[in-house]
Amino acid sequence: MEIVFVSTKVAKVMNDDAKLSQTYGAERGGHIRKRLDDLAAAASLEDMKSLPGRCEELTSNRKGQFSVRLTGNYRLIFEPNHDPVPVQVSGGLDWSQITSVKVIEVVDYH
Repeated sequence: MEIVFVSTKVAKVMNDDAKLSQTYGAERGGHIRKRLDDLAAAASLEDMKSLPGRCEELTSNRKGQFSVRLTGNYRLIFEPNHDPVPVQVSGGLDWSQITSVKVIEVVDYH
């Protein structure tokens, strides 16, 4: 899957393991790297359902975004990078057609 980033600042941190560790700590930085590698290896977002991290669609003020678990309450937040976003006939997002994502942030939103 293609991965883009919301800003060049986020891209610089996410693409540099030393900066990941410096910014988020070694343990969380390692989990971020694993989740980014999982996303990169996936053919579509559908593949993420069977991998660690519990990829899930968010609701409320984060509708249209997804998260994968890192450590504690921290999540890697991303959204489909499609225009228009692929949807099923029933109206829900079509995970099998999402082949590009935009990483937004790492956050504890709980």
